Amino acid sequence: MTTRATQVPHPINALLHKYTSLRGAYTDCYLTELPRQVSFSEYVFAFYTTPLFKLERLILKLLVMKPSSDAQARELADGKRDSFAAWTVEAREEDQILMCDFAGSTRSWLMAVPVENGTHLYFGSAVVPHRISKDGKPSLGFFFQALLGFHKIYSVLLLYSARSRLMRKSGNDFR
Repeated sequence: MTTRATQVPHPINALLHKYTSLRGAYTDCYLTELPRQVSFSEYVFAFYTTPLFKLERLILKLLVMKPSSDAQARELADGKRDSFAAWTVEAREEDQILMCDFAGSTRSWLMAVPVENGTHLYFGSAVVPHRISKDGKPSLGFFFQALLGFHKIYSVLLLYSARSRLMRKSGNDFR
């Protein structure tokens, strides 16, 4: 069982998969395993209400005037809301959600897959190019390249935080 968040290829049915072939885009996918069954709704709610993500929510509230609450996270998790903080739902299926940021630059993707004796929890991102480099190719720019190492560490920490939250709580605590 993978208790750590590790980088893996996207599942072929991942909503984020379409960005892997977009010229100049960056995508990633991380996986951890939980030794119990959790619903997709439980996972989404746990992910967006971890202390680490609440810090991101506070930053978004202060810097770009995009406030959010745990109640809104619950509505998003239950499929009753199509926006949350700085994101809107780009696509949703029973076991996954793809969110697009308000600037259209990044995508966040969550997926929960039941497996024997547990659940696979996935988290991935896509960053789409909005710039054209001097050679005419799409470019993510210097800023993103400079922050890529931080992004990878932060992604692992977000997924691990959601896993830890789910391990500490029983399913009834998420309602």
